[in-house]
Amino acid sequence: MPPSPDPAPPRLQVSGLTRRFGGRAVVEDVSLTVAAGQVTCLLGQSGCGKSTTLRLIAGVDTPDAGEIRVDGRAVCGPDGVLPPEARGIGLMFQDFALFPHLSVAGNVGFGLTGPRAAIRARVAELLARVGLTRHIDMFPHELSGGEQQRVALVRALAPRPRVMLMDEPFSGLDERLRDGIRDETLALLKEEGTAVVLVTHEPHEAMRMADEIALMRGGRIVQQGAPYNIYNAPVDKAAAGFFSDINVIGGRVRGALTDTPFGQFLTPGLPDGTHVDIVIRPQHLKIDFDRNGHGPSPTAQDGTAARGVVERARFLGRESLVEFRLEQGGLRLTASVPNVFLPRPGTPMWLMLRRDRCLVFPAQG
Repeated sequence: MPPSPDPAPPRLQVSGLTRRFGGRAVVEDVSLTVAAGQVTCLLGQSGCGKSTTLRLIAGVDTPDAGEIRVDGRAVCGPDGVLPPEARGIGLMFQDFALFPHLSVAGNVGFGLTGPRAAIRARVAELLARVGLTRHIDMFPHELSGGEQQRVALVRALAPRPRVMLMDEPFSGLDERLRDGIRDETLALLKEEGTAVVLVTHEPHEAMRMADEIALMRGGRIVQQGAPYNIYNAPVDKAAAGFFSDINVIGGRVRGALTDTPFGQFLTPGLPDGTHVDIVIRPQHLKIDFDRNGHGPSPTAQDGTAARGVVERARFLGRESLVEFRLEQGGLRLTASVPNVFLPRPGTPMWLMLRRDRCLVFPAQG
């Protein structure tokens, strides 16, 4: 039997990427692998290093260490650095940067080489795929924001890049347009087999678009994985809080148990005296009405109920947020409830924790 062929290399492979400014590491030991048609999102707060990482991959900046490969070919590494135009990498930014003096056709075809008829055919093909055929001879100032976004996308795709780098490209769009444009963009990029690295600071956008999320903090990737896994199994309290509001219940370990207003929690593997944070998201707090001071009976799933008093309730459209102050210890917690639920301030209620949804982390600092 003939040997099986070697698997194709990743479309984009980044290894140990590091960049320092004034002795401070802005990007430190960043590694990524992105397959053809895959969307990987660099997610994090402003200043975490995600845009610098994108600039290094694009070739706009040069790393102090690390290697970048496109389809197995080194475009940046110990043996040399290729210029941006030789890397097979496309770029899209928040600023569409269309040439105002060129028509839509001129913008999309800018930089393409070859026979004029072939260029025109490529331009027409891409514009048809984003529904802009009839705009081919119009100028950027005659287009809406969403139409300009589509032109910028197909201009970046026209040279058939192997990798597309996108730095918050949708943040300038009207919110009503954003979801549709994002979905259209992803469909086109996947159809072209382009590996995508998308930078954003919005968890909702990352969850909606990415096949894989790389959460960055302080120049490093602190957690990387599929959106479902990174949301449900965050590496620490800060990661959990980046994706949603959280409630935090502090405690101290004694004999592998931690006392809380909701009863004892198992916290094995931690030495006695360790301070821990028990984290639960608002949607996993359960609410029951106070019945003459008698709370619901403890269950294996929910444990002991704690009595709280409503401080404020707000309706947000799809859900209501209810803020409580616990009678024991004064801890403040927030619960989210589907639809309309607006109990008056001062109303006593019982709260229970979905223990299977609680996350336990050693307290930081």
